[in-house]
Amino acid sequence: MPAPQNLFKAALKRGELQLGCWLGLADPYIAEISASAGFDWLTIDAEHAPNDLRSIVAQLQVLAARNSHAVVRPPIGETWIIKQLLDAGAQNLLIPMVETAAQAQELVDAVTYPPHGVRGVGSALARASDFSGVADYLTTARAQICLLVQVENQKGMAALDDILKVDGIDGVFIGPSDLAADMGFLDQPNAPEVKEAVTGAIKTIVASGKAAGLLTLDEGLQQECRALGASFIATDIDVMLFARHMRAAAQSASDRLGAV
Repeated sequence: MPAPQNLFKAALKRGELQLGCWLGLADPYIAEISASAGFDWLTIDAEHAPNDLRSIVAQLQVLAARNSHAVVRPPIGETWIIKQLLDAGAQNLLIPMVETAAQAQELVDAVTYPPHGVRGVGSALARASDFSGVADYLTTARAQICLLVQVENQKGMAALDDILKVDGIDGVFIGPSDLAADMGFLDQPNAPEVKEAVTGAIKTIVASGKAAGLLTLDEGLQQECRALGASFIATDIDVMLFARHMRAAAQSASDRLGAV
């Protein structure tokens, strides 16, 4: 029996639009609610959210029963943490701050078993193999792993063409906020210079044949990047959605009842 088919990876390969949302509240209850909302993919974020391996596993378990695909973002693209996340059952990884082709190649090696890579062979212990229930896991796992790299500063943008040449990278994700800061536009991801850089990168990624993606709450930029061929676009963040609606609910209650 082979490793489970990665439907998210297959959809990206076909160029089908996949709409996503960021999960930063680090809670399986929130993940379950989010997974019933209709998003194609949900990013379990461990870079800027208080997620650890156990909380990530809990959310992977919840999402496995739903139709939204889990994408896990580790805090850093190190082999040791990638190994843990893969063994925990993550099939889709989004690696932050990729700046060179050499770094991209190291990530490919990290998701690949020897002799072609360096992923540790511990599948007998792993949720990914259904605890040894997937007999052919070692020989079929790599084909179902979707490796997405995040380019989000000027050094990475300068190396984008070389990063795109690395075999085994399934897609490149542009991070407008970090890119804006690195370009001198801190907290100004909507600056014209930043948008020009983002859309230029999307064009380059699409032209390479790899999947292009981004996270932006700017609806105009979402539409522009989609028109350019971006195929995995995150349009919102659970933390911001929750905070915004909680504040609005409190204000609404105050407006209705405060003067009574």
